[in-house]
Amino acid sequence: MAVLNSTPDSFYTQSRIAHNESQLHERIALLIREGADILDIGGYSTRPGAAEVTEQEELDRVLPVIQFVRTYFPRTVVSIDTFRAKVALEAVREGASIINDVSGGNLDPTMYETVAELRVPYILTHMRGNP
Repeated sequence: MAVLNSTPDSFYTQSRIAHNESQLHERIALLIREGADILDIGGYSTRPGAAEVTEQEELDRVLPVIQFVRTYFPRTVVSIDTFRAKVALEAVREGASIINDVSGGNLDPTMYETVAELRVPYILTHMRGNP
């Protein structure tokens, strides 16, 4: 799994991606050549002290990237890194096939219900504090 953060403030700078199509294509192609089978796309930094991001801004950050991957790398598995049920729902509708929730379902009371309805793999992880 390779991480693509569509955020300006991700704690891991090498995971941050540009929305320039040629740079995005080059980065994804490199990750796949290096062995990535899954691209985990996130739009909300969970590093300590990160700025809060609205649900709409998170959607605006991740959906174009998912659409890009689906268009240019259609055989690549996409995971959406989010703790928001609506973002998970929209991401799966756009082509993500895994939900990666760093909150363990604790930050959105509708996450489990959404995951159950979507019937996609769900990665439930633990975090300390709130993003």
